[in-house]
Amino acid sequence: MLTPARLSPADCVRVGGFGLRSRPVRVLLSALGIAIGIAAMVSVVGISSSSRAELDRTLARLGTNLLTATPGQSLDGGTAKLPEEAMDMIGRIEGAESATAIGTIDGVKTYRTDKIPKAQSNGITAAGARQDLLKSVGATMARGNWLNEATGEYPVTVLGATTAQLLGVTEPGPDTRVWLGGQWFTVAGILAPVPLAPELDTAALVGWDAARKYLGFDGHPTLVYTRAAEKSVGRVRELIGPTANPADPTTVKVSRPSDALVAQQAGDKAFTGLLLGLGGVALLVGGIGVANTMVISVLERRGEVGLRRSLGATRSQVCMQFLTESLLLSAIGGGAGVVIGSAVTAAYAATQGWPVVVPPWVMGGGVGSTLMIGGVAGLYPAVRAAGLAPTVALAAT
Repeated sequence: MLTPARLSPADCVRVGGFGLRSRPVRVLLSALGIAIGIAAMVSVVGISSSSRAELDRTLARLGTNLLTATPGQSLDGGTAKLPEEAMDMIGRIEGAESATAIGTIDGVKTYRTDKIPKAQSNGITAAGARQDLLKSVGATMARGNWLNEATGEYPVTVLGATTAQLLGVTEPGPDTRVWLGGQWFTVAGILAPVPLAPELDTAALVGWDAARKYLGFDGHPTLVYTRAAEKSVGRVRELIGPTANPADPTTVKVSRPSDALVAQQAGDKAFTGLLLGLGGVALLVGGIGVANTMVISVLERRGEVGLRRSLGATRSQVCMQFLTESLLLSAIGGGAGVVIGSAVTAAYAATQGWPVVVPPWVMGGGVGSTLMIGGVAGLYPAVRAAGLAPTVALAAT
């Protein structure tokens, strides 16, 4: 009996690699199609993961134990008011670590100069602020100084990050003034953006006493910030309403700003799913390119197939050769896609100041999915090549 020719796995790889090297341009284009799909998937997941890592880092720095209390609607449909002593009362709740407040002053506008028309206020709000506000909300100064016991009693203001941009104020100091409430206020500082208290970004903050003296502030807080012990957040949240306004607790709205960031993260996940779908479509197109390349390769190499069969190659060995070519082509595209996607993630995260996070599962899954698609795409051409009779294949040459 004749002994079938033997083809080791290493021989399969060498023969498959030779088949790819003989058609470099076509192989490059097919691999590029797969690489684009994998790069899209890796970069989408990587950028999304980096964004979530930055959000988690921000929440860890700012804390998720910040609660806010604002006045709701009264029984007659109007806007209720928090009592003047609401902040002090909330601060006495067991489990509350600190409490501070701001009080928005209605009708007070802020302008860069007194020459600007009153209608062009840019939505900037004026508010009285407690001196311990920064610590409670986790805010920091971008430039200048925060209000203290001295400046908190005089016409001095600290601008939010967005407010400073709208007014064109870049450097605070004794010579920098804004027209606030019909009089000049010196700009002592500019806040950095406050993720858990975005209302501060569009505000011009003055001392609590200065707000009463110069702007007609009535002393009622419009937003109370409370830091609670991590284990007591739920209990403190339930007690804020009855404590802030015992006469009518239902008029007090209590929220947790970090929940909004978590909801934003959930929205980002949904958007990521959409982009992954687009990446999957690109990957499918790349798989079709692999199938097309392999089918054409079989048609062009019928003489080679016939010669190999005549020299003793079995059907399974011919099938394995073409299937190996398809897998190698897919592996090249998948590997290149992972590298490109990781590089895009790193570059984008670096520009945003985020940590670079590319989950290992997406890199392994990217290469694995390309091998799977390559195997499926190359199976039919491989079976077709193996089914060619030697005499027919040689006659086609």
